[in-house]
Amino acid sequence: MEANLYLRNAKVTSEDAQFLGGILVRDGLISEVVDGNPDLPAEKTIDLRGHILFPGIIDSHVHFNDPGRTHWEGMRTGSMAAAAGGVTTIVDMPLNNLPAVVNQEILQSKLDAVKSRALVDFALYGGLIDDNLVELEGMHRSGVAAFKAFLSNSAIPDFPRVDDDIFMIGLQQISDLGNLLVIHAENEYVPSYLVKKFQAEGRCDRAAWTESRPPYVELEAIQRALFWLRQVGGRLHILHTTLSEGVELVYQAKMDGLEVSVETCPHYLTFNEDDFERIGPVAKCAPPLRSRDEVESLWDVVLEGKVDTIGSDHSPCTFEEKQAGDEDIWKAWGGISGVQTMLVTILTEGVHKRGLPLTSVTRMLSSNPARTMGLYPGKGSFLPGSDADFTVVDLDDEWTLNEKDLHYKNPHSPFVGRSFKGRVVQTILRGKTVYQEGAFPIEPGYGCFLPRGFDKV
Repeated sequence: MEANLYLRNAKVTSEDAQFLGGILVRDGLISEVVDGNPDLPAEKTIDLRGHILFPGIIDSHVHFNDPGRTHWEGMRTGSMAAAAGGVTTIVDMPLNNLPAVVNQEILQSKLDAVKSRALVDFALYGGLIDDNLVELEGMHRSGVAAFKAFLSNSAIPDFPRVDDDIFMIGLQQISDLGNLLVIHAENEYVPSYLVKKFQAEGRCDRAAWTESRPPYVELEAIQRALFWLRQVGGRLHILHTTLSEGVELVYQAKMDGLEVSVETCPHYLTFNEDDFERIGPVAKCAPPLRSRDEVESLWDVVLEGKVDTIGSDHSPCTFEEKQAGDEDIWKAWGGISGVQTMLVTILTEGVHKRGLPLTSVTRMLSSNPARTMGLYPGKGSFLPGSDADFTVVDLDDEWTLNEKDLHYKNPHSPFVGRSFKGRVVQTILRGKTVYQEGAFPIEPGYGCFLPRGFDKV
């Protein structure tokens, strides 16, 4: 049977190898990986002219806030921005939407609300909070990719943090279900004390935010989480790590046989605390941006292969909620918009500036996120039978990001004004082009829900 699509003359880039070749697609699935550039029959042939061909990029850490806070983002604009950034699959967090996804009924309500608005494929998190242990099994059976918990205040009233008792028991229960717990790892009590102290002193400057969440706040929480993992077992994924020492703690635990992985984010590999003071509230996030030396140390462990995944932690709000912190940093929402710029940031800062292999980009932004979220090899691979999801990149295109280029509901980002090397040319989902050179040939609603364990191979 003739292929529907032949992508030819590309630098095919898996997590293990890069070679001149192509892909044959039939019925939305990869049917064959082609070595070289032969003429082959297909209903449609696209010459990629030597561009990089990645498996579809997976952003396993976004907050699209749908339903309930779609004035912040929403699945429609969020997934369009994702496609423009080369992302074919997102995994949406259980908080910032209203209500938070903490039981099976709310999960189904969210799924019903967003499925007609997704341009790219999506999976969903369930929440672990301080009183919903009895709800975990129902959410697991409904297909959540993982469960999210905060060890510190989430800033969302209906998503309270967990203490050690619920963390330990939740980790056990989620492990027994065959699922994964992911955590925001910051100590609760030290930042709370420091914020009150600084506010009492009349401090509302930008540096006060950074100083209120020092590095040891993050390291303590990582160490505590790993302690409980050693005691009770299970599978744990630590989100948005800002510190090379935190990565090393996770890496050593993994070498000791624990099932644990670690994520960092493009903004922690780009900006530092001096940038935050210059840029202002649009770069406020938690954990905060660190020192320039720590940015480079974080790159060291990335280049050593010790970081498992990179996610954007796309967490938007309105312009007004950022501008509220111009004179008082405590009043600004903490979150960075970054799903559209995740891949090009790693290409620019990693591949071009620091020699990061393109195969490592595939590993951290596609294959490993798929594995972590229970979607591999249906996603994140070039294996025959997997979904025909591809990200096509012109690695040498140099350009500057303008606000008008962003497809977010609220097009602000600390990345606006930065120059990049590497541009997303085309994004293909299940054999269909969902983004190409500024246009979206397919309307939102094409994206499909992916339950954990999704596997077509």
